[in-house]
Amino acid sequence: MAGIDAFDEMFGSSAAYNGGAGPLFGEATAINTAYRWIRDWLDNSPADVMAARRRQAELFFRRIGITFAVYGDPDAAERLIPFDIVPRILARAEWNRLEKGLVQRVNALNAFLGDVYGNREILRAGIVPEDLVLQNPGYCLHMAGRKPPGGIWTHIAGIDLVRTGPDEFFVLEDNARTPSGVSYMLENREVMLKLVPELFEHVKVAPVETYPEMLLETLGSVSPRGDGAPVIVLLTPGRHNSAFYEHSFLADKLGIELVEGSDLFVRDDVVYMRTTQGPERVDVIYRRIDDDFIDPLVFNPASMLGVPGLMAAYAQGNVTLANAVGTGIADDKAIYSYMPEIVKFYTGEEPILKNVPTWRCREPEALGYVLDNLAQLVVKEVDGSGGYGMLIGPHAPAATLAAFAAKLKAMPEKFIAQPTLALSTCPTAVDSGIAPRHVDLRPFVLSGRNGVNIVPGGLTRVAMTQGSLVVNSSQGGGTKDTWVVDDWDA
Repeated sequence: MAGIDAFDEMFGSSAAYNGGAGPLFGEATAINTAYRWIRDWLDNSPADVMAARRRQAELFFRRIGITFAVYGDPDAAERLIPFDIVPRILARAEWNRLEKGLVQRVNALNAFLGDVYGNREILRAGIVPEDLVLQNPGYCLHMAGRKPPGGIWTHIAGIDLVRTGPDEFFVLEDNARTPSGVSYMLENREVMLKLVPELFEHVKVAPVETYPEMLLETLGSVSPRGDGAPVIVLLTPGRHNSAFYEHSFLADKLGIELVEGSDLFVRDDVVYMRTTQGPERVDVIYRRIDDDFIDPLVFNPASMLGVPGLMAAYAQGNVTLANAVGTGIADDKAIYSYMPEIVKFYTGEEPILKNVPTWRCREPEALGYVLDNLAQLVVKEVDGSGGYGMLIGPHAPAATLAAFAAKLKAMPEKFIAQPTLALSTCPTAVDSGIAPRHVDLRPFVLSGRNGVNIVPGGLTRVAMTQGSLVVNSSQGGGTKDTWVVDDWDA
């Protein structure tokens, strides 16, 4: 395999792959026990059968309209996200450790958000620099001194994890604002059940199908009225948004209305939805609109996507927004670099899930190191997402490195840098056969008055190009079904 040497989750080493000729994997090859049935299935699946299944999967996704919009690319405005039919496997013991770490981290994130918009104890203690928070574009001054219903800020969090060894998992970034991708986690499982039902006869896979029910319970638990059946809606920017498929999919699965800003109005600080039977009061809004566009009376006055007066209703505690306004500060990659200290400050515990080592370019000593070692590092914008605005030093030509060095010198506070991690690989079906490809994992963590809940697994994203470390769908990455397995038939 071209690229960096990486831990392979099936074999431990990519040397065990033989390029798809003959039996894929020799009998003497050491293998992760969790992948035993997968190895046998791959060995007994002719290449033409695997190719047919890949085509069937693509046809399924195309028929139900699972697409992803790519902004700025006229040749791929709407496209399918590549789906890999070979599942990614996690043993139950591995998942249990991850789950504990995810609960700890999301609890700390919620505590941090409540604090920086409240008493600011972590700032007074000097744990996180005050200017990094209060002057951050993601910090919403309108939320200072406010407390969302239930005191919960991020009801749905997507925590991106990468693996570098048998017991080495790291958090790559936190998504506490409007994390996406859960629809692909659910649809990937449905496709696998249709295409390879025989695998599920041997492998006891933990279900992910309960996610919509868990999400509905979480949203209902934070209803400001707290009694009866809360009215919950999903607020979308509309069909031109890159994640509109997911918005409509989730509204359908949850059995709630999919609404745009024009479908809602505010009267006497109460939010109502227009219906054919007349106005209906709304209790909880699962919003997939960024802060700047959610209320033109408070934020961007030119916004046609939001609801005038929504923030007044929110301030009066008459409606819950999930996630809360202002959670974007927790997505900032410079804030991320302080998460080990944040976790310890609010929980009194050492972090179960570690951060990737990070250099904050706003600090002169760190900037000097980054500039001296740019060709070996990954550099990211602190408020970037989707793989955009990122430099992967080992893969960058000299001209790109020079241009990025100039950016760093001009605006060092806008960047962080990290080592180029050897992301783990998983067996992946490609045109030439079965080959290792780099992966990450985004579990979805739900927080409500009913506690913290996580479906076992999440969305595995895979870099479909040989040697590539970029898994983002907007950059050509694909997805896999993620299996948490309890045990195996003899």
